[in-house]
Amino acid sequence: MSTALLLIPSLILDAALGEPKWLWSRLPHPAVLMGRLVQRLDDRLNDGEGRRRNGVIAVGVLVLSGLILGWILSWFGGLVSLLIAAILIAHRSLITHVQEVAAGLRLTLPEGRAAVARIVSRDTEQMTGPQVARSAIESGAENFSDGVIAPAFWFLIGGLPGLLVYKLINTADSMIGYRTETYEEFGWAAARLDDLLNLVPARLSAALIAIVSGCGRDWREIATDARKHRSPNAGWPEAAMARALGVALAGPRSYEGELRSFAWVNEAGSKSADAHAIDRCTEVLWKSWALALLLTVALALLF
Repeated sequence: MSTALLLIPSLILDAALGEPKWLWSRLPHPAVLMGRLVQRLDDRLNDGEGRRRNGVIAVGVLVLSGLILGWILSWFGGLVSLLIAAILIAHRSLITHVQEVAAGLRLTLPEGRAAVARIVSRDTEQMTGPQVARSAIESGAENFSDGVIAPAFWFLIGGLPGLLVYKLINTADSMIGYRTETYEEFGWAAARLDDLLNLVPARLSAALIAIVSGCGRDWREIATDARKHRSPNAGWPEAAMARALGVALAGPRSYEGELRSFAWVNEAGSKSADAHAIDRCTEVLWKSWALALLLTVALALLF
């Protein structure tokens, strides 16, 4: 059975059920288990001299683990594969988290800040309403690529082994892929491999967003804005979403009390985003998901 045919019910199951609390309150989520593996490698290898070499070894362990586990699980048939894919694709939970920010903003600014603090790593205590809204939109666009399109893409390309390798490396990047004294060397390999694995999915995500929002004609401008972003990949879906909504994204923000001057994406757009803009963002994300599903159906019919 083709991976495209298996991906169709996986996308639908995730969109319909998300991450049921009754299940994951009783069992550890696979993403949690992946995080524990990364943490164990961090504890054992991120010390002393040769940290970059040790980081490469850690990435090798993660890749090999994903390939072997994915290969073994594939023996259990298509049903197991599509269920695991549904668990590791996170569109419904992404939409839920982003919508919670809009709901919080509609109540009070502090509740909006509290909601957005659960999905971004920047300082949120002093955020204005527009800053909260922009942060939620940026998170929605970036995680549509990382959490939906990229895992679906690598499942299509490599089945369960491809999906598990991607999720392990993406988890590692989120935990150790930082340019800090602790992780500058050890997290280098994870960050670079994550950049490589997201190269195509990020641009595909941007294309989906641009097509469903009718701003495909602005692709050249989207590409220009994407290259201004500090990330080689996150700028693509963010730039497309910024054009889709007519807002400016990215720009200066604070991390651990330090204001950092990042470039604006779609600088000419409105900087006064609000809860309604977040709602429009989730509408675009659902339409983009639907287009991705249609393309998957087309692939299944063709192959």
